[in-house]
Amino acid sequence: MTTPSPRHAAQEPRSAGAAGRGDGGLRFGYGTNGFANHRLADALAVIADLGYQGVALTLDHDHLDPFAPALARRVAAVARRLAALGLAVVVETGARYLLDPWHKHAPTLLHDDPTRRVEFLRRAVRIGADLGAEAVSFWAGVRPDAVPPPTAWDRLVAGCATVVDAADVAGVTVGFEPEPGMLVEDIAGWRRLRGALGDPAHFGITLDIGHCRCLEPRSVPACVHEVAEHLVNVQIDDMRRGVHEHLEFGAGEIDFPPVLRALADAGYRGLVAVELPRHSHAAPAVAARSLDFLRTATKEAAQRDR
Repeated sequence: MTTPSPRHAAQEPRSAGAAGRGDGGLRFGYGTNGFANHRLADALAVIADLGYQGVALTLDHDHLDPFAPALARRVAAVARRLAALGLAVVVETGARYLLDPWHKHAPTLLHDDPTRRVEFLRRAVRIGADLGAEAVSFWAGVRPDAVPPPTAWDRLVAGCATVVDAADVAGVTVGFEPEPGMLVEDIAGWRRLRGALGDPAHFGITLDIGHCRCLEPRSVPACVHEVAEHLVNVQIDDMRRGVHEHLEFGAGEIDFPPVLRALADAGYRGLVAVELPRHSHAAPAVAARSLDFLRTATKEAAQRDR
């Protein structure tokens, strides 16, 4: 990492209060799954103080547990905190061991008994409505070995239909995330799923920029343009081809200025939230570097257009 280009260089932390909006109207946020060692209120304060304009809130055992007592009171408190800090919010549902202390992400919509997952997603939709979330994001899950692919697909469609119905009642937009290694892992799979659901109006896509580099056949900017019409949530991180590992900016292979330009050109106005779930050990410093990198990349994108 010897070059100053935003593609390859980590930036120094910004001072607190730096603006989080870049040229082109993009709004940058940070995921609370990258602040797992912080209390939620403290994480939100740090994210806001650094200058981010929003937060991707992963519902988890220590960050607004949807199954703990007094949920309505706790949601209201978080809503007040977000408003006081001026943070927009999307709700994420990728908690690892919230539903089963022994098995990561289990149960999913693909398991024999998805009841607890369905209830979790219903609660996430209601929480999203109460927080005024711009989107509620979820994914398919990994197909259990004992479940044949056609059965897994049918279960996924049925589960997603239930979530879409709940979202329609609550007036919430959902973003389905293609995730490497899961039953729906790419944009083509998301399109197939959306079609199976009857192309519901509020069933959009959550696009992880790193995932595009990891496994999509097109360039990352081309992926953005391909789904622009349905883009409701963006996660951003660096990644290498064929390796599903969320990396800090500059540690992977993505050239970010064209990606940010693609998002701006597509007219995307939702949050662009940094997704670094394995960096909680140094969350404030990583979050500061990440925002500086994104702002520098945004400026470089504007310069390249001249």
